[in-house]
Amino acid sequence: MDLRKLKTLIDLVSDSNVSELEITEAEGKVRIVKGGTGQAQHFAAPVAMPLATAAVPVAQAAPAPAAPVAAEVPQGHKVKSPMVGTFYRAASPGAKSFVELGDSVKEGQTICIIEAMKILNEIESDKTGIVKEILCENGQAVEYGQPLFVIE
Repeated sequence: MDLRKLKTLIDLVSDSNVSELEITEAEGKVRIVKGGTGQAQHFAAPVAMPLATAAVPVAQAAPAPAAPVAAEVPQGHKVKSPMVGTFYRAASPGAKSFVELGDSVKEGQTICIIEAMKILNEIESDKTGIVKEILCENGQAVEYGQPLFVIE
């Protein structure tokens, strides 16, 4: 994001009733938060934060127990979440799920819903195949890019 655009965004937040603005573009992510003094503060990600030195000695944590054998990584095409929100397998509570394990799906077929900011977004399969794994529970919060389904 160029400096002029960033300055314009800061000025807009400063002059408006908006207290916080976050924009994500290919070049990065910008978050502008209006401080209590009426002036906007801005934060750009990724941000390198200096390490703070502690004045109080920190107790060392006990070594972590050996990690169990990693869960088997699902093979096949992963349908990933295009947004942050809440994952739902059906259109409404009690309704039939869009897809079940072993179902055949076509590219463009609705396979779930992600609710973001009170808007229900239908998520479509980006590949034709068979649903081999459902990686999320109904009502679970999901992150951008999180795998939802495995399709072979």
